[in-house]
Amino acid sequence: MNRLRIALTKGRLQKQTMALFETMGLDCEPLHNPGRRLIHSLPNYPIDIVLAKGPDVVTYVEHGVCHMGIVGKDSIMELGRSFYEVLDLGIGKCRFALAVQEGDDFYGTYKSRRIASKYPNVTREFFEKKGMDVSVIRIEGSVELAPILGLADAIVDLVETGDTLRANGLIPIEDVAQISARLIVNTAAMKLYRTEILDFVERCEAGIHANEQE
Repeated sequence: MNRLRIALTKGRLQKQTMALFETMGLDCEPLHNPGRRLIHSLPNYPIDIVLAKGPDVVTYVEHGVCHMGIVGKDSIMELGRSFYEVLDLGIGKCRFALAVQEGDDFYGTYKSRRIASKYPNVTREFFEKKGMDVSVIRIEGSVELAPILGLADAIVDLVETGDTLRANGLIPIEDVAQISARLIVNTAAMKLYRTEILDFVERCEAGIHANEQE
């Protein structure tokens, strides 16, 4: 069997993916103490793991340097690149939400609104569907600061528990999209390594099913 290479989003999603892999019977020992290494080989399955940031996972898969990737739907929606989105893994669940300062009547004015977000493309598309004219401001760090500082009227951001929003006097007023981790596959790799990739997909499906039964 040919050895596959899969890009895996670092951080919280990495831990949840490792748990899924172990349910699938994969030995993830190299990932428990990765040190500074960014590429790791699993000892009992022909796959190499590349640890990367979400947007880079998309780039690596699109350009074919990784056959597959595991990345949040948020990165897929924002970047909109060309690859196969094969499977919803059911992990990394959260949501895109529109949030404002508590007490603000966001929809009760006709003035043009300023929206801060790390995801300008997702934000623009959301408001275009509503037929609303908004100005989108890209923020790389703590987007919650934008309304507090008077830079924006609202934010669009990922929300898991809402604790960070509440701590900064913000409340979500509308969901933009539900988010979870997806398995993506390079289009050429799907043809060249179809047997190996489908074997991995079947193992993922079995792992998801096992988790659902717990």
